[in-house]
Formats: sequence, C-alpha cells, structure tokens
Amino acid sequence: MHPLVDLGNAVSAAYAIPVGILDVARCGGGIEVRHAQGDERYLTLGGVEEQPDPAEVIFADPLGRAHARRWTNRQSGWSAVREDTSTVLVVVEAMHDSAARDAPRLLDTLAEELDRGWGASTRTTLLTPAAPGFRVDVAAGSDVG
Repeated sequence: MHPLVDLGNAVSAAYAIPVGILDVARCGGGIEVRHAQGDERYLTLGGVEEQPDPAEVIFADPLGRAHARRWTNRQSGWSAVREDTSTVLVVVEAMHDSAARDAPRLLDTLAEELDRGWGASTRTTLLTPAAPGFRVDVAAGSDVG
C-alpha cells in the first residue's frame, strides 16, 4: 500500500470523516459525482470488473469508468495511487452538523502532512451547492487512459 493511502486512512480515522484519494492522471479527463446509470465500469482493487447499481452515487469519468462507488467507500483500481502518481485528488465527505468546521481542519492537517512528508504543494477547495466544482490541470503527456 502506498504511504499516501496510509496517511489518508490515519487522517480519516482521526477526524471520523471519509477520505478518498485518486490519481488525477488516471481519471480519464475529469470526475463527476453523480448517480450511476448502471452501465459504468468499476475495477475493484483486486482487479475484478463490476458495474455499479443504478442510482448508486459514483465518481465517474467521461470514459464511463467509476473511480469510486457508494461515495468514496469503494475506491477503484482505475485510479488507485501508485509509485508513479504525481497529482492526487483527495475527497473529504462530511455532512454532519459540524462538517463546515471539521472538513477544512482535516484538509489543513492533510496539507501540512503532505508538505512535511513529501514537500508537496496543495490546493484545497470546499465544494458547496453554490460552488459545486473546480478544475485541476494535469501536465501534458500524463496517463489518462
């Protein structure tokens, strides 16, 4: 397991907030959180291909692949963090009463640890109904297949 996954799991446990970590270059040109149609492809971490249930919440790319199912509870082998991963999307899902305070604190902690452990630059964005998206530009030549 990649040490970044260990960090994500530790921060998730410390704040009791689900955390998902996706390799941006392997996300097929973007991610949209939406309900599954049921024809998307999902690759388990064990290498078995499945299809999400219709109406299940997934993180889908334009190629019809689901990079996470049941929100971030089941992350996909398509975009799992690997040794050659250079850009990640960290998803924090919090809808409890104090989520507006807790999620930014978790993101700050994670950013501090990424800087301390890897010297990584980070950018955080809190999505809301008024601001439901953001863009990440991946360097040309990256693996999007």
